Amino acid sequence: MTRSIDTGTVHITAEVDDSGVGVITMDRPERRNALTGAMFSGIGIALADFETATDVRCVVLTGAGGAFSAGGDVKAFAEGGGASAGLGTFDEGVHAQRLNHKATSGVLFNMPKPTLAAIGGAAAGAGLSMALACDLRIASDNAVMTTAFARVGLAGDYGGTWFLTQLVGPSKAKELYFMPERMDMATALQLGIINTAMPADDFDESWRGTAARLAAGPPIAYRYMKENINRSVTGDLATTLELEATHHRHTGTTEDHMEASRAFVDKREPEFKGR
Repeated sequence: MTRSIDTGTVHITAEVDDSGVGVITMDRPERRNALTGAMFSGIGIALADFETATDVRCVVLTGAGGAFSAGGDVKAFAEGGGASAGLGTFDEGVHAQRLNHKATSGVLFNMPKPTLAAIGGAAAGAGLSMALACDLRIASDNAVMTTAFARVGLAGDYGGTWFLTQLVGPSKAKELYFMPERMDMATALQLGIINTAMPADDFDESWRGTAARLAAGPPIAYRYMKENINRSVTGDLATTLELEATHHRHTGTTEDHMEASRAFVDKREPEFKGR
């Protein structure tokens, strides 16, 4: 049985399957899933549901029609007076975008569940930024990606500068932002921007299999693994050691830990309940 979420737009679909995988699909293939305000809002609505829903144990962000997302709708920018048109005063526009950032990339990065970007085609601009916000990225080997912002005279948004810098370092991140060439997946894999590049024919099966594996994993342990790693990025060793001590001891009191220990002895796969 599948549960669907009303995202407020036909261009964002969100469903939860029986395995506990929540999938958000950017569905505007005629524009390579270029993102509109309504689409950003729809992604935020779906993520707000998935973050706290007990039937969701892994979240996937993907795109329809052979693309991931081309980022902002540049054609609409050109026709409508630019990326900031229609957003009210400067201060109102900044505040609205800050809220958007937090509700999309911020939630993907911080939510206490594994998040996966399934990149089946071009990922550019804000689309790439949101892919980078996910914990893992699986791509089709015929996909391409680019930061794209310099080509349209924008500085970049949705956390891409921070996420990319964590993955490749500041010098390479500046190169990729200043000179936004199209990157193939062999290069992205070598740089550590994606985790896996799969043949196009196997792509759908691959990301679905990974998502199902994550959904079947230990949700409490995942929650604290993710917090440990995320906070280690801006923290120091002493802070990480203290966090690990607290979180490791806590997970050691869970039913999931005891189930996994018994399963190890019994030579079977554990059944994690999130307790």
